[in-house]
Amino acid sequence: MLERIELEAFLALAEELHFGRTAERLGVSTGRVSQVIKKVERRVGGPLFERTSRVVRLTPAGRRLAGDLAPLAAGLTEALRRAADASRGITGELRVAFLGEWTAPALLKAVTLFGERHPECRVTVREAQLSDSRASLLDGSVDVLIASYPFDGMTCGPALLTERRLLAVAAGHPLARAESVSLEVLAEHPVVQYPEITSTGFKRDRTPDRTPSGRPVPKGPAGRTFSEMLTLVAMGHGVLPVGEHARRYYPRPDLAYVPLHDAPPIRRGPVWRTDNTSARVREFVRAAVDAARGDPP
Repeated sequence: MLERIELEAFLALAEELHFGRTAERLGVSTGRVSQVIKKVERRVGGPLFERTSRVVRLTPAGRRLAGDLAPLAAGLTEALRRAADASRGITGELRVAFLGEWTAPALLKAVTLFGERHPECRVTVREAQLSDSRASLLDGSVDVLIASYPFDGMTCGPALLTERRLLAVAAGHPLARAESVSLEVLAEHPVVQYPEITSTGFKRDRTPDRTPSGRPVPKGPAGRTFSEMLTLVAMGHGVLPVGEHARRYYPRPDLAYVPLHDAPPIRRGPVWRTDNTSARVREFVRAAVDAARGDPP
């Protein structure tokens, strides 16, 4: 049987086809990788790689071995991970929530994959509101929240969703028929505000006080919920920068959504309290990332 280092080195080199990158990936020297590969080739009784000064290629025997070993290695890794999970105790209950309907599909994919990996851990799901999203993390009633970044004072995991920014305006607004607009137009129209309880960093990102050139942005009225904020826009009380998903989840005849061509994208993903980074939370975030990629290892 191949030793673990032999298996890892062979499969890594078969993927990278470069000794330097393989060594960096495994955290060993290039000489060590070469030594291990030669040992594997002696076991097999023939070359597995063609080496020249410019390229490294798999031989037919190498391709065959890589194809045979890859699923076995994946199974071994999964078995070790499950054993590690059992020793860490991925059991009990994990409480997760989503903020905004458009984050629910990403959350449900994560919950499904997490449940497959950790059937001993029960997951409860709820919808959070703008008014209680931060409080639910602080009081421990929610362990992980799928929400928009930035989320002040919390750990924000890898982004699961990225979307363009649009400007929500009333259907009869002068900007409603524009192909796109600049963030500079915020200086010319009141901007509907998020609830006072919303974090400072988030409000600064979504409804800034100044445009990129430094012009002051007039503040419009605040809404208690996102739907109420859109209603204020539809009533002509202001405009509101939103994510592209709003056009799909809030298609209203009294609103128009105009692309903001110079605005950075909005990123959404897992958020949790830093001092609540338990094994359950770490494993859920890993499952969320894997599920979002659509390629769980």
